[in-house]
Amino acid sequence: MVAITAQTMADEIARQQRLSRSITDLQQSVSSGRKLTSPSQDPQAWVQVSEIGRTQAQQAAWQSNVNYGVSRDKKAQSNLEEMNTLLSRVRESLVTAGSTGLDPAGQAAVVADLQGIRSSISDLVNEKDYQGIPVFDDTVSTQVPVARGVNLEVVGTRQSVSEGINLGIGPLVTLDDILAQAIAAVQSGVPANMASALTSAEKGLDHVILAQSVQGIRSDRLDAASNSLTDVDLTLSERRSKLEDTDLTSAIATIQASLLSLEAAQSAFARINRQSLFDLIR
Repeated sequence: MVAITAQTMADEIARQQRLSRSITDLQQSVSSGRKLTSPSQDPQAWVQVSEIGRTQAQQAAWQSNVNYGVSRDKKAQSNLEEMNTLLSRVRESLVTAGSTGLDPAGQAAVVADLQGIRSSISDLVNEKDYQGIPVFDDTVSTQVPVARGVNLEVVGTRQSVSEGINLGIGPLVTLDDILAQAIAAVQSGVPANMASALTSAEKGLDHVILAQSVQGIRSDRLDAASNSLTDVDLTLSERRSKLEDTDLTSAIATIQASLLSLEAAQSAFARINRQSLFDLIR
């Protein structure tokens, strides 16, 4: 009878120890906000959280690529917009020069302005950022991965932006060729030359506008990729939160109930433990 009673008391001590550890674990989960801190707590949930974590890491890498693409896209759009503005000035100068005629001083001023525009457009086409990365790629557009099996073009090439302009006659020309023609036309003072240069300048402007439209399509694709990544990331975060985050209301209620149970068990155990051997075997 004594052995049975002793075993019962040992079992009760073990039960109280387990209950105490459970309370401690719950208190830690409340303070940390995480209910899942080791695989042994819930192996299946731990595996799911690990898989979600790997997916989130891949998502973060893709989002970083999109951010890189967006930064380059914005710079390319800015340069193209500036080129549009400059070529519009070229057209206005040629219209003015061809319709009103210029005295030598006016002619020199227009030529100087056109030479400055020519230099500026060349700088915009060949510009590099502070890291040495060109605004426009050379020959082939760089593609960046933004999802599994999905690679997007970020910016156009220098060649596509400034070359391959069809004037309708003769070989394809460049923006620099068009600007050189405009300068020569103004220097010549011949109306026919300026009219021809004006037509070429308008073709060049149309070419830049087309490049802007294509860049806008690239920008839209990057925005769509970013939105998709954001949506997936929110879904993954919600799933992970359900698996490993502490439900504070439930955890606090469980702690309170467990504390009451432990206090009652300890009180009963103390009363039994104060009894004599004769009380236990009676």
